[in-house]
Amino acid sequence: MKFGWINAFGAGLVLLMLIPNIVYALRSRGEQNRCANAFMNVIEQLGRYGCIVLMWLPFPVWEFGFARVGAMLLYLLGNGALLTAYLLVFFFYMKQKSRRRALILAVLPACIFLLSGLLLRHWLLVGFAALFAVGHCYVTLQNRGDAYE
Repeated sequence: MKFGWINAFGAGLVLLMLIPNIVYALRSRGEQNRCANAFMNVIEQLGRYGCIVLMWLPFPVWEFGFARVGAMLLYLLGNGALLTAYLLVFFFYMKQKSRRRALILAVLPACIFLLSGLLLRHWLLVGFAALFAVGHCYVTLQNRGDAYE
C-alpha cells in the first residue's frame, strides 16, 4: 500500500488541525507566549513545522507506504478518531478554557503525528513528533499553568 510522493490525506489532516488554531489566533489576538524558556520554544516550533511538512512530504523516504493493509486501516481510522477528538476538545476549549483541555489539545496533535510516522515507517516524522510532543506540552503548561483551573 503506497501513497506516492505526496500524502494528500496527511496534508488534509494538517489543514483540518490548523483551522481551529487560526480561528483561535484571530479571536485571541493579544495573547502572549508566557513561556520564558527559549530552548523549549525552539523545540516546539522545530517539531511543529517539521511535522507539518513531513505529514505530506515523505522526505527523505520519497514514498509513503504501509507494511500491511491493517496498518493503513489503523492509520485512517486512528487519525480520524484522534482528529475528531481534537476538534471536539477545541470546540469545548473555545467555550471554556481550562488547563486540562489545553493539555489535551497539546497531546492530541502529537499523537496524530506520532501515529502517522510509526505506521508510515517515516522515522524522521517520528523524531519531529517526539520533539513537538515534548516542546508543545511544556510550552502549553507554562502558558496555561496558573491561568485556568
